[in-house]
Amino acid sequence: MASRPVLGVICCQRTVGNEPAQAVMERYIRAAMRYADVAALLIPSLPDLMSAAEVAPRLDGVLLTGTPSNVAPRRYGEEFGAKEEGGPFDEGRDEVALAMVSRMIEAAKPVFGICRGFQEINVALGGTLRRDASASDDLIRHHAPDDVPFEAMFDHRHPVMLESGGVLASAYGKPALEVNSVHYQGIARLADGLRVEALAPDGLVEAYSARPNGAPLLAVQWHPEWGTENDTDSQTYFALLGKALRGEA
Repeated sequence: MASRPVLGVICCQRTVGNEPAQAVMERYIRAAMRYADVAALLIPSLPDLMSAAEVAPRLDGVLLTGTPSNVAPRRYGEEFGAKEEGGPFDEGRDEVALAMVSRMIEAAKPVFGICRGFQEINVALGGTLRRDASASDDLIRHHAPDDVPFEAMFDHRHPVMLESGGVLASAYGKPALEVNSVHYQGIARLADGLRVEALAPDGLVEAYSARPNGAPLLAVQWHPEWGTENDTDSQTYFALLGKALRGEA
């Protein structure tokens, strides 16, 4: 097999049985490796034992995945945020993920994000988040009701309008997509330098791109890794990731 680019995939701090674990759902890894055609290495969220500075030079790109935890509000300037106010949180992942964004951009290497990763990149670059994406009367519901089965959460869908001339509009060749919506938080203020790629019907930013320091950056709020094998639109997102890691984007 010819040498392939190496993608770093962020881990989360989870509990497996009675023990702490570093974990990432396999669907992210499989979708990235198959449809971006890359090798992958997991990045543990253990900031006390490893720094982003020593990891970034060894990777060709990074993928920040979704997960049940949310970015701690203090990371974007809101000091309130007890566990009952927007949690659960994963401070170790916050520390590693935000640092990885900065280090990869410094190295002009691709940064891609999905769901929490989409929110992390915005925060890393100076943006802020809102925590009412599934509860505000000003927005459509961006998450299924809490009592639905796990798989039914990903059946909760809405359209997104693609921005003309953007990376996604050019890749898909159409003005809109129908996407799954599984998030309680969303963008409040988009970080400077990020270009809107897609909007929900209520105006909430659902995707953005940039090229800070020449580094391809593309993130989406939805979950293209879910059911990717049956969804050519989702496969296209990972194809863009593969092109970026090969210097073709």
